[in-house]
Amino acid sequence: MSGWPRPIYGRGPRGNRKATQAMRRSPLLPIFLTVFVDVLGLTLILPLLPYYAKDYGGTDVVAGALMAVYAACMFVSGPVLGRLSDRFGRKPILLVSQLGTLAGWLILAGSTSLQMLFLGRIIAGLTAGNLSIAQAYISDVTKPNEERTQAFGFFGIAFGTGFLLGPWISGLLTAFAKGHHDLMARYQIVEGVPEKLYKYQLPSLTAAALSLCAILLTIFVLPARKPSAGGSAARRSFAFKQFLSRPAPRKRLTEFFLFSLSFSALTGGLSLYLQHRFGFDAEHAGYIFGLSGLIGAVVQGGPLRKLARRFGEERLAMIGLGAMAIGNGLLGFAYSLSFLLVLVVIGAFGAAVVRPSITTLVTRTVSPPEQGSVLGVSQSLGSLAQIAGPLVASWLIGREHLGIYGAFCGGFSLLGLFTLLQRPEPPASVEIASADEPPAPMREAPRASA
Repeated sequence: MSGWPRPIYGRGPRGNRKATQAMRRSPLLPIFLTVFVDVLGLTLILPLLPYYAKDYGGTDVVAGALMAVYAACMFVSGPVLGRLSDRFGRKPILLVSQLGTLAGWLILAGSTSLQMLFLGRIIAGLTAGNLSIAQAYISDVTKPNEERTQAFGFFGIAFGTGFLLGPWISGLLTAFAKGHHDLMARYQIVEGVPEKLYKYQLPSLTAAALSLCAILLTIFVLPARKPSAGGSAARRSFAFKQFLSRPAPRKRLTEFFLFSLSFSALTGGLSLYLQHRFGFDAEHAGYIFGLSGLIGAVVQGGPLRKLARRFGEERLAMIGLGAMAIGNGLLGFAYSLSFLLVLVVIGAFGAAVVRPSITTLVTRTVSPPEQGSVLGVSQSLGSLAQIAGPLVASWLIGREHLGIYGAFCGGFSLLGLFTLLQRPEPPASVEIASADEPPAPMREAPRASA
């Protein structure tokens, strides 16, 4: 069985050396490096987009729409890319997605109008399958137990580390560009860019360079995976109907959607919230995003596996959603920087444990040939959340309803928690649990006893 190596429990340097050597031999190491570089580029731009749109004359709602249009395009393309990756393999479809991301960053860097900003986000969104394909790759090479949870945890480390470094680097690059205005004006690559927007070009070009690095990693380092043997999911024209009509996948996908709506509203409105409540600019907003990424990287890189083994993925997701409900829901009461930082830490911890736990629970409800498709559907549901979340958040913040913004973010975490507490419906049919095990009825993860 090729996949993420089983944990080495021996203590001391010898055990650590064995674990390190095993990790280097794992086929997952290249995908984690690729995800890290992709997410680093993404998070370079994420805190800047609302400021970018507003400096072009857009309103708060237009700034939210700039983030939402990417998700709207991803909603359309997610299941298609997932099914294509089931049929043709993960690597070639991942390359297509990464090439679209590169084109989007280049257009963003050379934008001379608000319309060009939207064009760049549309192109990037239509090819945005990087993360769901990477998740399908992880499912291909791991077993559906705590090994997969750990692998998704390491995926979260790559995501969280990129989320940590990207906003910090973005803030530093923006500050550098503002402090070296003459230098940026001298080396303009596109005529017609307003001078006040020079500060955004350097982060955009850096994101494009990182995207190119991710493409090279995928071409030369990532091992190719054969297409799924079954391929039944690739022949289904309505992936949503396929999975939402079955009780087990429907419950898990609903939980994932509610988590995504809470998280997307938070991240989609956080820069605007910080601007309205604390007067932060893009540089300082990046530092808050970076703190959130630091918490995620620490949690997913250290105690996540032990927490999953002790509590189980289902109960761990409950704990995380409860933490998100507190951290996000109280944002309206944050008038001091110290209280804001406490809430960011609590909410970031919750998101760090929820995402890998629910992703693992989703993949357990389908057979291996369907995993690419179900993760494509989960990405599309996440895209729906990323459409609604930033739009509602920006509308609320633009009208100074900051308390309602926090309640909106925390409320959907509570709904996700209530959904997890419901007893799962009995499975309507027999599914195959794993390609490495004999056929057996697929069961929901056992409910953790009180």
